[in-house]
Amino acid sequence: MAKNYDVKDIRLAQAGRKRILWAAQDMPVLQRVRERFGKEKPLRGMRFSACLHVTAETANLVQTLKAGGANVVLCASNPLSTQDDVAASLVQHDRIPVYAIKGEDNKTYYRHLRAALDHRPVITMDDGADLVSMLHTDYSHLASNLFASMEETTTGVIRLRALERDGALKIPVIAVNDAATKHLFDNRYGTGQSTIDGVIRATDMLIAGKRIVVAGYGWCGKGVASRARGMGAKVIVTEIDPVRALEAAMDGFEVMTMKQAARIGDLFITLTGDMHVIAAEHLKVMKDGAVICNSGHFDIEIDLKALNRLAVKVEKNVRNFVDAYRLPGGRTIYLIGEGRLVNLAAAEGHPASVMDMSFATQALASEWAAKNRKNLKPEVYDVPSAVEDWVAKLKLASMGIRIDQLTPDQKKYLSSWAHGT
Repeated sequence: MAKNYDVKDIRLAQAGRKRILWAAQDMPVLQRVRERFGKEKPLRGMRFSACLHVTAETANLVQTLKAGGANVVLCASNPLSTQDDVAASLVQHDRIPVYAIKGEDNKTYYRHLRAALDHRPVITMDDGADLVSMLHTDYSHLASNLFASMEETTTGVIRLRALERDGALKIPVIAVNDAATKHLFDNRYGTGQSTIDGVIRATDMLIAGKRIVVAGYGWCGKGVASRARGMGAKVIVTEIDPVRALEAAMDGFEVMTMKQAARIGDLFITLTGDMHVIAAEHLKVMKDGAVICNSGHFDIEIDLKALNRLAVKVEKNVRNFVDAYRLPGGRTIYLIGEGRLVNLAAAEGHPASVMDMSFATQALASEWAAKNRKNLKPEVYDVPSAVEDWVAKLKLASMGIRIDQLTPDQKKYLSSWAHGT
């Protein structure tokens, strides 16, 4: 085949195929979507450009889109999140062009984004809104042909809603991240488990007994805090939202400012979507041996420039994906995964079982956007409730769980105002 891809080593394809098939076993809802897509071809002839974490779970999503008739191109949404064997397998076995190499530099990353947009998509999928941001600048001439874009992350939805508020959004966007079947499970249980997994793989740290500082108590922060506590950690939460801070306190976590937490924390994990949550003032007072990492989408939550300015010496890869920053006075701060997504930089990302719901919702939202494209305006849309209900019910069935249904009298009662005490 002509070389319309850029992966690390095509010879890794067989190993990637095994990884993709292993994940598929734990994605029964997406499998049902794929089976229907294969019969009905609802995406026939449509050009898709997906900017996602190139993992085994993502591979199952793009295979599903292709089964539905889509012409798909895939690029990485983060320089450190690619599984190189999976990328090779998609090229070799599925004939899907992939532009992704784990550890790619910034220049290569943006070249890969351009390759995805050169595909002239009518639907895009984004993990962080980098692809859509480029589409609003260098590739704005493509916007009028775009049916819609799917956004998978909290960070990306924040960026796109800001575009909408400013009247600058040029395309319809489906906020897949805001779907209950995504953020209540993927963000909480997926991020919760995979973030701790990344920390342990990178550092071999014993979680029990450590003071772990969780910055941000959104769904991702809740998941990490809960799992850290379950492993015996003393969890501290930092927040800027008074309601979330109150919730964290009521959930039994110690709540304080980052300035207070910086002096006593052993491990710091940022999950806010904002910049410089850990800043120079915090780095200056951290204890010797403190470990810092980020599980938000972009590598801006830790002020990396300040960390480099403070360091008198930087030792790369003292362990895989761990860099040591030697500070004045003999202190050392350890940074995992260059401040990028720790669960993908140092581990394998979310378990397939939870991505099953996220990606089934993603695929069905794409189908909905394609069918309703004539009625969509440049706005941020929620995932239709019918899609959410279908995914949730099918996931319950795959787990062998049955739930009650309303009786006719119960339905009547809930829809009536006439009944009181």
